[in-house]
Amino acid sequence: MKAVYISEPGGPEVLEVRDVDAPVPGQGEVLIDVVAAGLNRADVQQRRGFYPPPPGASEVPGLEVSGRIAGFGPGVSKPFSLGDKVVALLAGGGYAQQVAVPAEQVLRVPDGVDLVTAASLPEVAATVYSNLIMTAQLQPGETVLIHGATGGIGTMAIQLAKAFGAKVATTAGTEEKVSTAKAFLGADIAINYKEEDFPESLRRQNGGKGADVILDVVGAKYLPQNVDALADYGRLVVIGLQGGTKGELDLGLLLKKRAAVVATALRPRPVAEKGAIMTAVRDAVWPLVADGRIRPLVAKTFPLDQVGDAHRYFDSGDHVGKVLLVM
Repeated sequence: MKAVYISEPGGPEVLEVRDVDAPVPGQGEVLIDVVAAGLNRADVQQRRGFYPPPPGASEVPGLEVSGRIAGFGPGVSKPFSLGDKVVALLAGGGYAQQVAVPAEQVLRVPDGVDLVTAASLPEVAATVYSNLIMTAQLQPGETVLIHGATGGIGTMAIQLAKAFGAKVATTAGTEEKVSTAKAFLGADIAINYKEEDFPESLRRQNGGKGADVILDVVGAKYLPQNVDALADYGRLVVIGLQGGTKGELDLGLLLKKRAAVVATALRPRPVAEKGAIMTAVRDAVWPLVADGRIRPLVAKTFPLDQVGDAHRYFDSGDHVGKVLLVM
């Protein structure tokens, strides 16, 4: 089969399509003929040499795919059949024509979604639901602040939070993206972080109140502002480190607000945890996709042999929604 390998840490030019042996499904795994794979920030960090795959995971990048069931390893208990249309959450291996993955991390495609578009869903749905709902316990009527409005995480998080009855604020870096967040994605408040101080702007537009929950992909660079932006009893959930790993935390302000800071990563979690998250996604998120309250958004698709171009486009930040590789 064909798969993408990283020849050395660097830019998109280090991504190589190679002919390699197809995977053999192990205990409890299913084999998937991949139709499409989603690009994620973790893939870029892996390409740059900053985010190696967890022990035992494939060196091939790619954390989510859509495709068809092509085979079974021993001991698969989930009721799949050959040819079933599915999506899968991976620890790696998605940029390839086939992948073997624990059956717990595989779901059937939600109703009404074509098989290519479905590749945009598993990683972002699992990340957003597990962090906003399972970890932060976002409640109807609460205010959530979502950074990175128009990326894969942002577009899913805005829609999911709205569907769960939250008031949604978000940040973006251009006026065009601010308009998209409000008019197209349904955000109640959208802030251009290059033009405004986002904690101050949030309070001004939210009746003087900060955010009950913040979903942050930036990390250290935003830590002081995020704590400033929290409401009393607020929960800051850090899921990305685009702005660095080390920042200064004002514990006095955190204590005053009785607030919490939580950091999570999905990729290194055990199979059982990922399986529980995917089951929750199936039960809580798939119905929202099927009835149209959440729309999977695909910015652009690229064939596998143009993986370098796909990463260049992803790195540009011009996309609204997901970037996909099509096999």
